[in-house]
Amino acid sequence: MREDCDVSSLKQQIVDILQHINLEINQFIISLERESYCLLGNLEQLKGQIEQTQTAAASFYLNCYLSPYTEKYLEISTCIQNLSSQKHGALIAIEREQPLETMISAGNSIGATLTFPLLESIFYPGNPLHDGAVLIRGDLIISAANVLPLSKIHSSSKKLGTRHRAAIGLTEISDALVLVVSEETGRVSFAVDGKLYPINMSSSIV
Repeated sequence: MREDCDVSSLKQQIVDILQHINLEINQFIISLERESYCLLGNLEQLKGQIEQTQTAAASFYLNCYLSPYTEKYLEISTCIQNLSSQKHGALIAIEREQPLETMISAGNSIGATLTFPLLESIFYPGNPLHDGAVLIRGDLIISAANVLPLSKIHSSSKKLGTRHRAAIGLTEISDALVLVVSEETGRVSFAVDGKLYPINMSSSIV
C-alpha cells in the first residue's frame, strides 16, 4: 500500500466521523452518572456509526491497495459501480507481488487491456465466463472463469456465499486483492489478507 495515500476526500470523511463518535462517547460517559439513564439505544446508534466508518475506510484504502499495481483502478471502480447497481455478481482478483496462476484453477485466457466495458461484459448474466473469477495483472485482463480456492471460515455465524468464500480463500494464501459484487444485494466488498471489507459505493475509489 502506498505510504502517501491521501488522494481523496474520504480521509477527511473518516476523520470527521471518528471525531463525532469520540464526542458522543464522552457524552455517554457523562450521562451514565445519572442512575436512571439507559445507554442501550445510544450503543446501537454508536454501532451504526462505527460500521459507517468501516465502509468509508474500506473505500479509501481500496484505492491505496490497488493504485501501486494497476493504473486502471478507475476503470475497475466504474465497473463495480455499474455491476453493483444492476446486481450482477462478480469476482475480480487483482495480482500484486505474488503470481496467482499456480494458486487458481485456470479458466479462459483473455490477454486484453482492461477497460470497464470489457470487464463489465464478462460478468453479464448469460455470458459463459460470468460465473468464475477474472484475473487482473497490471493493466491487463489475463483470464476469466477462473476458480479460486474456497475459505472454510464463516462470518457472524452465517455461511458465506461461494464468491465471498473464494475471495477470502485466495487472500488467505496470497497477497492478492479480490473484489466481490453480491448477486443478491449488489453490495460490494473486497478481501485482503484473509479478511472481507464492505465498500461504500457512494464514496467510490476516485
